[in-house]
Amino acid sequence: MEKPTESHDHACGCHVSPAFDGMEARYKGVLWIVIAVNAAMFLVEMGAGALAGSQALKADALDFLGDSATYGLSLLVIGRSLRVRAGAALLKAASLMAFALFVLAGTAAALLGGAPPRAEVMGGIGLLALAANVGSVLLLLRYRNGDANVRSVWLCSRNDAIGNVAVMLAGGAVFLLGAAWPDRLVAAAMAGLFLVSSISILRQALGEMGEARLAAPGR
Repeated sequence: MEKPTESHDHACGCHVSPAFDGMEARYKGVLWIVIAVNAAMFLVEMGAGALAGSQALKADALDFLGDSATYGLSLLVIGRSLRVRAGAALLKAASLMAFALFVLAGTAAALLGGAPPRAEVMGGIGLLALAANVGSVLLLLRYRNGDANVRSVWLCSRNDAIGNVAVMLAGGAVFLLGAAWPDRLVAAAMAGLFLVSSISILRQALGEMGEARLAAPGR
């Protein structure tokens, strides 16, 4: 039997067998763990972002909160029809787009003024967040090529790990330069990554919506 990660052929863009839909007890257990980690890191990072005056930390904290909600939605629709699961993925894509626009707006406002953030807080919390997200990514690695609903969970965790590295690099740049712009630049870059991922999820979800319509009775 093929593993869940081998069920989708990316070279031709077609399914060689039905994509993994999350119907596995181990996967559900992994999701509960990842939800708890994200919820805890939202509280830690939002407080640290306010303390440090860092837009990048605040953006990453909001991402942790959004991930907790979307992972909960993923659990809710496991076992439902392809149409329902694809619809959930569409909702996630829309929320990622909205989140990206929110971060961009906050970053633009922060560019108008403000003291440089505290680099030591950015670096320390960024390292803690990276450890949390790398752990989540390793837990989810086996399921990275599932259906749009499952794959969106993987993409969110991957984005978080990339964002944590960027926050740490920004903290180092703020420390060396004594300027706020590296923090703002990373926040904007994270927003761009969210947009790219939302488009990827959107395309796959729309494709699965089309599959669901073709498979509907009477067609």
